Amino acid sequence: MDLSTSTPYTASDAPSSPGTAVVVVDDAGLVRGWGEGATQLLGHPASEALGKPFADLIPLVEDPACQQKTDVVARLHSTRGWEGRQAVHRADGRRLDLEVKILPIQDSGSCSLRMILATDPTQNWWAAAASSLAEGITLTAPVGMAILDTELRFTWVNDAMEHLCGIPRSRFLGRRPGDILPGLNVADTEAEIRNVLETGHPSAGREHIGHVLPKPYQATYSTSCFRLENEYGQALGACYTVLPTTDHYRAQQKLGLLNEARKRMGNTLNVADAAQELADASVPEFADHVTVDLFGCVLHGEQPRPGPVSAASAANLRCAGYRSTRNDVLPEKPPGSQRSILPLSPMARALGNGISVLIAELHPADPLWITDDASRSAHERALGIHSLMIVPIRSRDTTLGTATFARSRNPAPFQPDDLEIAEELVAHAAVCIDNARRYTHEHAAALTLQRSLLPVDLPAQNAVEAAYRYLPADAEAGVGGDWFDVLPLSGARVALVVGDVVGHGIHAAATMGRLRAAVQTLADIDLAPDEVLAHLDDMVSRIALEANDPTGVVGATCLYATYDPVTQRCTLARAGHPAPVLVTPDGAAELVDLPSGPPLGLGGLPFQATELHLTEGSILALYTNGLIQTPTVDPDRGLERLLEKLSIQRISLQGLCDASMAGLVDSQPSDDAALLVARTRTLDADHVASWDIPKDPSKVASARALATRQLVAWGLDDLSFTTELVVSELVTNAIRYASDPIRLRLIRDRTLICEVSDGSSTSPHMRHARTTDEGGRGLFLIAQVAERWGARYGSDGKTVWSEQPLSGDHQRGY
Repeated sequence: MDLSTSTPYTASDAPSSPGTAVVVVDDAGLVRGWGEGATQLLGHPASEALGKPFADLIPLVEDPACQQKTDVVARLHSTRGWEGRQAVHRADGRRLDLEVKILPIQDSGSCSLRMILATDPTQNWWAAAASSLAEGITLTAPVGMAILDTELRFTWVNDAMEHLCGIPRSRFLGRRPGDILPGLNVADTEAEIRNVLETGHPSAGREHIGHVLPKPYQATYSTSCFRLENEYGQALGACYTVLPTTDHYRAQQKLGLLNEARKRMGNTLNVADAAQELADASVPEFADHVTVDLFGCVLHGEQPRPGPVSAASAANLRCAGYRSTRNDVLPEKPPGSQRSILPLSPMARALGNGISVLIAELHPADPLWITDDASRSAHERALGIHSLMIVPIRSRDTTLGTATFARSRNPAPFQPDDLEIAEELVAHAAVCIDNARRYTHEHAAALTLQRSLLPVDLPAQNAVEAAYRYLPADAEAGVGGDWFDVLPLSGARVALVVGDVVGHGIHAAATMGRLRAAVQTLADIDLAPDEVLAHLDDMVSRIALEANDPTGVVGATCLYATYDPVTQRCTLARAGHPAPVLVTPDGAAELVDLPSGPPLGLGGLPFQATELHLTEGSILALYTNGLIQTPTVDPDRGLERLLEKLSIQRISLQGLCDASMAGLVDSQPSDDAALLVARTRTLDADHVASWDIPKDPSKVASARALATRQLVAWGLDDLSFTTELVVSELVTNAIRYASDPIRLRLIRDRTLICEVSDGSSTSPHMRHARTTDEGGRGLFLIAQVAERWGARYGSDGKTVWSEQPLSGDHQRGY
């Protein structure tokens, strides 16, 4: 726009618009033009403004925090114009924050003039927003809105109200809600609007359920209402808003249904009962009739073949669960009866492709009735079923059967979102049914699993020659909790264990497995036999508390023995278990005089250990009470027979076991019987070397030299370097931190064992030294070069040991 020339401006010439002031000033700053918008915005009439200095009409607001050096008055003489914000005082003293634009113009006399445009941005924004709001409410708002007069007649509705109600605007105008919205509770709706008109108090968030839309299913709405008033506060009418909440309502229904259904499913490990849980959880909240059909093999605990279901396989479906709201109509098939499925039926399709079938509206003349089972079709007609869903029951890519949902009393047909709910219900039920099937299948294999808790092969070791025999109880009594173990210990020693958990069955076997694992752990840390039993006693007490079942396992017995082939010492302790039998090399068999101790689980009572010196070739027999006590043999007689069998000479250890068990095989024992026999061996001086080490740091080098010479004598030169490292670190630690006596021992067994004993009970521990530390890496280095290492404690101190592997040629064996 070219403003270089123009005609003179007067008050009448100045343009105006609401919220915009147009002012013309000359070079002297005097007002030459004053529009009506300036009067409205700044508060001065044109008669007072013309000819006055512009600066006097708009006193500037002084703001000390403002860093602006110039203002709108100072900008009047700018030849390029100016625009920006300026705070001024209105004629009534009120502050205005204006957006100002100065445009230079010239009149016909070549006099320089300035046009000043000033606007109140708040007024302009709200004007635009109000216009946009009015348009949005009418055309694009997702909320239905209507205005009613004081007689509750519609005078205006927006587009959203037309869409929500499915009624054109022309039918609303002039009519009351009861005339056009019979689907809602009209009486409550009109009462709500009247109350708002009378009291002026708005209402909000009222929920309505009805068939407002031209759809067969229910819809839900949240309504609000407020009064429209004139300037005197008198009611002109009411504004009524309708917010559709059907999706939210149905989502809440779905979530609540699924939560309640899941609570009612998964409470059984019986396949048929799990199928019935699905039917019970779905009726009547979701469907009027539910039938659950499973393959016969599933009911027996077997897994169907994966992949598509053939027509031949579909014929093996059996009714496993049924629930109906019609108690007056008997089920089509009794539970367990076989279902006949035709190849073209909806159920056959669902089984064949694994995809659910939704039949929203089912009519008696529909061909689907004919292609399905005739008796089933007749039953569905008798129930008045009008909508149907068939969902395949699948778990782990395998079809287990189908679930059929039907409606008769509920007039609303099933919708796609109903099918989603059904599929979620069936998916959860499929997991429960498959769990029950797997339990049924695996229950038969439980005895095999329980027996697998017992050792299959005894570990390799040189301390004893061992053999065992285990005879489970009969099938009716179930597998008991008897167990045995041979556990290699440090220093070429061995632990012999036999135990018996009270009771039979899965609980006893599970407790046996836990105790056996605990014994192995306690043996790894080299606890004394009486300490092992004390820990087991605490564990059995905890198991009894956890079980909280008066019929469950509450106790156990155990015998724990350790044997050292170097010293030929055997330490034993027992907890309510039968005393072991000792057979000397000359064949004399007798019970070991060993304190009995309380059974495990009583708690609070101590256990005592007994130490024996066993001659090489002695046999130690550990057993459970099932070996000496049967329904036909009392314990005393059974013990005599056992002593007699064990005293047989010139027979293998396995032969001794077989002979001892021979009498029980034919008697069908009511309890498990376990027997573990061990013939002692001795490590002679050729395999053991030991030295006393003075508590003097200078003797560490001597200890290394002694160990090296011994390795050379044994032909183990390749282990010299690592052994020197182990000996140096262990001896140094003993001299530095422990007390006398200090003793170094090397044992050549299946591994090379290095032991350093001292008179202190201080526990060694491995740590990671910092880069600036001068020590602290000893045990860490030993752990790198040794196969195993650890510490064991005795009454006179401790022993720290390590084991290094030997090649097959250097291993000592029998």
